[in-house]
Amino acid sequence: MYKILALNKISSIGTDCLPKDQYEILSEEANPVGILLRSYDMHEMELPDSLLAAARAGAGVNNVPLDKCADKGVVVFNTPGANANAVKELVIWGLLSASRKVVQGIKWAETLKGKDDVEKLVEKGKGDYVGPEILGKTIGIIGLGAIGALVAHAATALGMKVVGYDPFLSPEAAAKLPEVKIINDIPAVLAESDYVSLHLPLNKETKYLFNEEMLNNAKDGLKVLNFARGELVCNTGIKKCLESGKVSCYVIDFPNGEVLDHENIIAIPHLGASTPESEENCAYMAANQLKEYLENGNIINSVNYPNCELPCTGNKRICVLSKKACPDALKAAITDAGHTVTGSIAKERGAYAYAIFEVDGDVKDLSAVEKVEGVVKVRAI
Repeated sequence: MYKILALNKISSIGTDCLPKDQYEILSEEANPVGILLRSYDMHEMELPDSLLAAARAGAGVNNVPLDKCADKGVVVFNTPGANANAVKELVIWGLLSASRKVVQGIKWAETLKGKDDVEKLVEKGKGDYVGPEILGKTIGIIGLGAIGALVAHAATALGMKVVGYDPFLSPEAAAKLPEVKIINDIPAVLAESDYVSLHLPLNKETKYLFNEEMLNNAKDGLKVLNFARGELVCNTGIKKCLESGKVSCYVIDFPNGEVLDHENIIAIPHLGASTPESEENCAYMAANQLKEYLENGNIINSVNYPNCELPCTGNKRICVLSKKACPDALKAAITDAGHTVTGSIAKERGAYAYAIFEVDGDVKDLSAVEKVEGVVKVRAI
């Protein structure tokens, strides 16, 4: 029986993918083999030796200690694209709200409650909330992954010009984009854009990337949409740019105390993926990725180990997580232990590697495999 610890409430669309005669979903468990989570912060969590994998029902994994997990042989999964449509729809709302001052206008209209001649006051005051149309304007999209690509399609359909930046964009992904002018420099994207939508991961290189110095490269009056991660943008820096007019509006889906109560900041309470469809899609993908790894050893959408799949033939499998690529040494150790390798695959991702070996017959002693330099965890399926 696979014991799975659910650190957050997970949609039944996902948990129902795990057969009840093989899986037990628990809210408390000292020795789980798998974890399902959404927003739970795992950084201070003690990782049990039993743990093999953690699947995050969402794209961002800042709440998961990736290196710590990798060092303990815990494969971490996320669900890229599962919430992409939900976020894309809110980006379009943010795009329109940044232009037409609808949010500010609604807040003002609410202050008229109880006054006489509301209709006259509305007609007199509405001029303070005039905003431009988006037709023909240019939007810069920083990051053209699952969400960024959908935003590009939607913006094009709304009659906007699209420029984009993504150093990791593959030729195959680029071919699926609408008419997007690819620029290989973020300051140049900002200089050409009336709006910019951020769709980058948060890491050491991108934290506070959009500070005052970076934003000063922008066209005057830039409208910034941040539905990726709050710390991509330096709050102090963007406030200075709002005061100078370099930025005219900032829409953020990750508010904190520094961005509230500012006239030209629209703070949304992290609603990007808050749709029932998104939660179901993420839960379904996370559960199936966890199941595929636990039962077959295949890694799909990992963020700390390489993606690696070997079609199942029915033979037994030996799966090895390591800190260096060593497929030849692993195969030799497996062969020396008396196994016949019938198929294999090995992949690398940064400092970590993963290999799957299919063997004839039952799996025997794996102690020699565990002793190969760099090996983190060995598992027989």
